[in-house]
Amino acid sequence: MDESSMPSPSVTAPGPPTPPVPLAALLAREELGLRRIAGPADADLLWVHTSEMADPYPYLLGGELLLSAGVLLTDPDRYVARLVEAGAAALGFGVRPVHESVPEALVEACDRHGLPLLEVPPETPFTTIARAVWRLMAEARHRELRRVTRAQQALATAAARPDPVPAVLHQLATHLDGRALLLTATGEELHTAGRHPSPETAAALSRLAHLVTRDRPGAPASATDTAGGTHLSAYALGGEIHPPTRGDRHPQGERVTAPRPQGERLALALATRRREPGDHTVAGIAVVLLSLLTAPHRGTAAADRSAALVRLLLGASPAEVAPLLGPEGPWTVVHARRTDGTRADALTAGALGASLGSTLVDAGYGDGDAVRVLLQEPHAPAPQPGWTLGAATPTPLPALPTADLRAARALAHAEATRTPLATETPATGLASLIPPDRAAAHARALLAPLTPPLAETLRCWLSLHGSWDRTAVALAVHRNTVRQRIGRCAELLGTDLDDMDVRTELWFALRQE
Repeated sequence: MDESSMPSPSVTAPGPPTPPVPLAALLAREELGLRRIAGPADADLLWVHTSEMADPYPYLLGGELLLSAGVLLTDPDRYVARLVEAGAAALGFGVRPVHESVPEALVEACDRHGLPLLEVPPETPFTTIARAVWRLMAEARHRELRRVTRAQQALATAAARPDPVPAVLHQLATHLDGRALLLTATGEELHTAGRHPSPETAAALSRLAHLVTRDRPGAPASATDTAGGTHLSAYALGGEIHPPTRGDRHPQGERVTAPRPQGERLALALATRRREPGDHTVAGIAVVLLSLLTAPHRGTAAADRSAALVRLLLGASPAEVAPLLGPEGPWTVVHARRTDGTRADALTAGALGASLGSTLVDAGYGDGDAVRVLLQEPHAPAPQPGWTLGAATPTPLPALPTADLRAARALAHAEATRTPLATETPATGLASLIPPDRAAAHARALLAPLTPPLAETLRCWLSLHGSWDRTAVALAVHRNTVRQRIGRCAELLGTDLDDMDVRTELWFALRQE
C-alpha cells in the first residue's frame, strides 16, 4: 500500500505525465531496422541513454533504452546484471565498427537476466533511434492529454446536472473504465458507479477510505493499493454529503444509502483494471468537484454559484452554468496577484473575494500565484491593499471567456506600470462609431501575417507606449525578446512602427481581438 500526503488538487489540475513507449512500438518502426534477439518482448521505455562505459550503472535512472557499441564490454554477464539492477528497460547494441555481430555471451546474459536486447544495424545512428523514441513519447503524451481533456469536460458537465454527485461518479467510472465510489470513513457506500467489485476489492477500498479519512495529524490525502490485479486508490474529500434515503436510485441506476450524520468525512475510492499516466489527473479534478459539491459550510445557493464558476473555468459552456449563475448581469472578471510575490492560498483568495463583494473565487489560477474573481453588478472592483488587480469591462455571461483574457491583460498592464488596479478601457469616441463586424474584418486582414504570440507582444508593447522594459515585465520575458518580436512584427507587416499613424491603426485593430 502506498500513501502520499500531497495537498488537495487545485482547480487547474496538472497535466498527466508522459506515458512510456512500448518496446513493440519502437520495433514497429521499420526504417530503424531494429531486431530483438534476446530477452522478453514487453518493456516500457521512458527515455534513451547512450554510454560506452564499462559500468553505466551510476548514471542510469531506470526505464532507459541504453544504446552502446560495446567499446569497453569485457564481462557481458556482469554488465547486463548491473543494467538490470539499475532498472534499465532494454539494451540496444550497435554492430560495427567495434563488433561485427552481437557477442553471443551478451545474448545469453540478456536471456538469463530477462533484459530485452536489440540489434542495431550499422546504418542506423543512435541519434535516429533517440529521435524516434522522443517522437513516440510526444505522440503518446498528445493522446493522453486529449483523453484527460475529454474526461475533464465530461466531469465539468456532469457537475452541472441536478444530480451532480452521482453524475460525476458515473463519468469518472466511465472514463477510467472501472468502479467509482463515495465512501464514509467507516467504508459505507453513499454513491457508486461502474462495475461491481469483488468482495476482496470492496474490503481493500474500505481500508483505503478509512486510511485517508482518519482525523489525526499527518493522515495522507491519498493512498493506493492493489487487490487481485485491480488498481485501487482513495482520496480524501473536503466536504460531506446528505444523500437521499435508503433505497432511492439516481439516474445511472446505482442505489444509495441512508443519510449520514453531519461532520463525517468522505473519500472518493476507485478500482480500475489498469492505471494510465493521466488517471491521477482525472481523479484530482473529480476530487475538486466532489469536495465543492459536498461542502458543508455554505448555503445551497452560494455553493451552487461558486461551483458554477469552477465548472465554467474547467471548460463547461456558459449555457450549461447560466441557470446556476442566474440571469442577472453583466459580470466583471478580475485577475489579481499578491504585490509581495507570495502565493495566494484559499484563505487569502477568499478574503480578497469578500473585500470585492463576491464568493466566486478561483485561487491558484495560471502559474499558481494568481486569483480570479467574478463580480456581479452593481459591484465594481476597487484597489485592495497588498494586491495588484486587473479588471475587464462588465460583460454578459456568454462573453466571459473573452473578458477573462482581457482581465489577464489588464493585470499584466497593472504590474508593468506598478499601479494597484488597471481596468480595460471600453471602445469610445471614433472607434465606437465603426460597426463591430466591419472593424473585426479589417483587424483580421491587417493582422493576418502575425502569429498569436507576436500579436500579443505588439498589443502589449503599444499599450505600454513602446516601453521595452515594461513590456518585458508584463509578458514575463527578456527585453531582448521583446525587441526581436517587435522587429519581426514590423518586418511581417511591412511597416514603420515608429510612425504614430501606423501605431494608431494597429492599436485599433488589436483592440478588436
